[in-house]
Formats: sequence, structure tokens, C-alpha cells
Amino acid sequence: MPGYLTTHVLDTARGRPAEGMEIVLFRLDGPRRTELARLRTNHDGRTDRQILPAADFATGTYELEFHAGAWMDATGVDAESPRFLDVIPIRFGMSQDDHYHVPLLVSPFGYSTYRGS
Repeated sequence: MPGYLTTHVLDTARGRPAEGMEIVLFRLDGPRRTELARLRTNHDGRTDRQILPAADFATGTYELEFHAGAWMDATGVDAESPRFLDVIPIRFGMSQDDHYHVPLLVSPFGYSTYRGS
């Protein structure tokens, strides 16, 4: 089965999906960082397509940037200036052809992630 990458972002402060958050995917090769995709989450907190589809999948080191600060500003989450959380980078490796799922649980003052299914 060819590998691919997905995410799901949930707003734990309000108990609902984080609709409209910008997510950027980078491939890392030593000091080089190459942007591969730029998407926004839909009404369900997911992207409308795979972040890295099977046709483009390659093992290696990647980084997802979740633009949480701009999303909080746009959706009216209680403001703090400057925001405690702004861009949340998650760096991870994909070592085999598999479905990699990197969810993000986010609130104004914290976040968590894990390798989902």
C-alpha cells in the first residue's frame, strides 16, 4: 500500500473541529526545507485532500506548520497579545509506505499530537 499523510485539528477549548486553520508541509533534507503543500482545514478540522498523497509520498523527515495564532485571531478565540501559541511546528519522520496521520489538539495555551491512524 502506498503511503500518504493526513491530519485532523480539534479545538479543545471549544470542543469542536478547528475549521479554517492553515497548514504547511515541508520536506527536510539536512538544512534544506522545501515547501510541498499549503492547505486549510475544512468544517470537520481535516483537509479536503491528503496533505501528501500516495503519488508524491517518499520516506524521510517532514515538518507540519499549524498556523494556530492566525486561526485563533480569525475565529475569535480569546485574544492575548502576543499570542502564547502562534505557529506550531511538528517535525516527524516517515520510514515506510504507510498511512501517517498527525492530529493536533489545540487550545490558546497548549497543544498535543500523536501518530494517529
